[in-house]
Amino acid sequence: MSKERPDIPAYPQSGVASTCRSYDEYLTMFDLTEARLREGPVLDAAGGASSFTAELCARGLDARAADPFYAGEREEVIAAAAREIGVSSAKLEANLTHYDWSYYGSPTRHRALREASLAKFAAHFRADAGEDRYAAAGLPRLPYADGTFSLALCSHFLFLYADQFGLDFHAEALRELLRVVRPGGEVRIYPLVSLRWEPYPHLPELLASILPLAEARETAGKLPFVPVASPMLTLTRR
Repeated sequence: MSKERPDIPAYPQSGVASTCRSYDEYLTMFDLTEARLREGPVLDAAGGASSFTAELCARGLDARAADPFYAGEREEVIAAAAREIGVSSAKLEANLTHYDWSYYGSPTRHRALREASLAKFAAHFRADAGEDRYAAAGLPRLPYADGTFSLALCSHFLFLYADQFGLDFHAEALRELLRVVRPGGEVRIYPLVSLRWEPYPHLPELLASILPLAEARETAGKLPFVPVASPMLTLTRR
């Protein structure tokens, strides 16, 4: 991955955003097939108000999401996600020329997809069927037994917030994600750039530190959008 970045403004963010990504976005972003998803339980770590878990469960698959965002009253969680759509949409509009709109089409369609994802998340989050699917917990401590999942995904959290979370946090988070996947299972993380659109500088040493636990590989990202193209990281637990 190139260490160069274009002369573009950093994404203005205070704290961690809880966004509303869709099932189709996850399939593209993480290069997933339904056959792969049917291999065993799936975890969406730092899932926010994405509809991925809801849509997997609707397909009869075993899926769970973990995020501190789920704490508190359900309706307030949903309302907070709706507010975030408005905030993030305004930020994108302010710098829209820096983004690749070939997947989403336009800022208007991007927002519409977020709103549709939120509606699916909200229906599942409110329902009895979703009650035990959303854990109010965050990395680097997850409330699951060793080897619970076949696949753990982390979208737009690790590495993206490099200015807020240091090397030790990232190392602990990767070890925790590997702990909750079974041998032969995978952890997939995207993107590998920060909100300053810079590659995560400590990735080589971080991957070297977990080498006894997992095989690591990077593959080309397939969801064009962010100003700097980023690969996806896959860790396969030994």
